[in-house]
Amino acid sequence: MNGSAGRNSETRAIVTGGAQGIGFAVAEALADEGCRALALIGRSQEKGDKAVATLKRAGVDAIFIGADVSEVADCKRAVEMAIGHFGTVNALVNAAATSARGSLVETSENLFDQIFQTNVRGPFFLMQGVVAHLLARKAPGSIVNVLSMSAHCGQSFLAPYSSSKGALATLTKNVANAYRGNRIRCNAVLPGWMDTEGEAIVQKKWHDAPDDWLERAEAAQPMGQLVKPAQLARLISYMISPQSGVMTGSLVDYDQSIAGASPE
Repeated sequence: MNGSAGRNSETRAIVTGGAQGIGFAVAEALADEGCRALALIGRSQEKGDKAVATLKRAGVDAIFIGADVSEVADCKRAVEMAIGHFGTVNALVNAAATSARGSLVETSENLFDQIFQTNVRGPFFLMQGVVAHLLARKAPGSIVNVLSMSAHCGQSFLAPYSSSKGALATLTKNVANAYRGNRIRCNAVLPGWMDTEGEAIVQKKWHDAPDDWLERAEAAQPMGQLVKPAQLARLISYMISPQSGVMTGSLVDYDQSIAGASPE
């Protein structure tokens, strides 16, 4: 066995947002690297069934758990169901998120709460469930949270979204520090502008983008593309795997824009 072919062979993972976009790309990468136990969490049963069928064809014991990560009860139930099905879990990828728009002066209380409940509270209680399980078993584990380059600042119309990702960045480091002595690692990736199904919807809904928005956007990027889920997924699968060793508390930018750089 060589390369990355079996580095996740002992991984039993929960992936939120696992039926599409980044989440499903991560699930496929984990499966390709030997993971044979995957619980996908999402809201669309149709997409979930399709994703599970694809993974099962690859020899994975995959299940879909219908849940809304903005609801704490759903988060707790999802972790319990995954553990009940597999007997144990040792990995969690928090990929589900909302990128709803709102500036400081335009954001309503309801929108603010919706964003923070989905992007911060959900991951918090999912991590709580997984970490409590690992502590009870005295077992090692790995968590990767998907943040955003917007956590560094973000555009004016992303005030609550950027704030939520900044909160999750701090939570990532806090969890990493708290449980490093238990061999439970927690890291995060901060992708830039991505080419996903969700982004296409966002561009149409919030920015009245033309049909060729992606082609135009990619033409304007330094490397001629937006971030692709399959590319990011390989980084996440590495960070989840034992091959990433003692790596914990790391916030890894994944973009062609450099935080802090200024035009020359």
